[in-house]
Amino acid sequence: MREAQGRPLSISELADRTGLAAATLRSWEARYGFPVPRRMTGGHRRYDEADVAAVQDVMRHRDSGLGLEAAVRRVREATTEARSIYAELRRTYPAIVPQALAKQTLVALSHAIEDECCARAATPLLFGSFQREPFLRASRRRWDELARTAAVAVVFADLPAPAEAHPGRPIEVAVPPQAPLSREWAIVCDAWDLPACLVAVERPGQPPEPDGRRRFDALWSVDPTVVRTASRVAAGLADAYRPGWRPETLAILDEQPAAASPDLLRAGDLLNRMVGYLDAAR
Repeated sequence: MREAQGRPLSISELADRTGLAAATLRSWEARYGFPVPRRMTGGHRRYDEADVAAVQDVMRHRDSGLGLEAAVRRVREATTEARSIYAELRRTYPAIVPQALAKQTLVALSHAIEDECCARAATPLLFGSFQREPFLRASRRRWDELARTAAVAVVFADLPAPAEAHPGRPIEVAVPPQAPLSREWAIVCDAWDLPACLVAVERPGQPPEPDGRRRFDALWSVDPTVVRTASRVAAGLADAYRPGWRPETLAILDEQPAAASPDLLRAGDLLNRMVGYLDAAR
């Protein structure tokens, strides 16, 4: 986010600028994934001038007769094409250094997260971005199984016709071909006991390679605050591309988890280095 007059805005300052109560802004975020704040150390929300303008646009649409959900959707659709999970994590957490990894390494990491976190976490909120429909189809059996015990499971791909939503099945979200998310690989397991996320963007202009050797710039984290940010952005994108997918309540997105301990961060740095060496040895 760009900073307003040299610094970001707190939620109370955003409320003052827009004339809405801070409680209303938090309610919009929990229910519609809008506006999307930057989370600072300690969980404090921060916003910029673009957020002020977006909230004011929603209010203008409501004054013109649109319902709140439709107004939020219209404003989000005007800005969503510039958004991505990867870009938001890079902007919000610059200390997380991305790694250049081959697709076959991403598959191994994704399966590890699915096996260890998604399958064992207590009712996680799951998001998966598969780029292409055939890649989703290849993982369908795994995600059908994961969705059975998840609070919600959402999958993104270039689907021609998303299936009707059914309890216990992944919610399909069609991604427009021009959207940044169409180039992204992501798995987000947002759970209080076993959080993890892996997000990667395919490098443009690569020479022809076997599918498993396609290169991505990837980052991953088990820091609960990072995972929650990824989850909120993914939920906002699902709101834009498949309005109405959310259950009536999805309170986890309005809660701010404690940050990872220094020991966990050090272990993550070590694993990052190990993954880099393993990828180079393939």
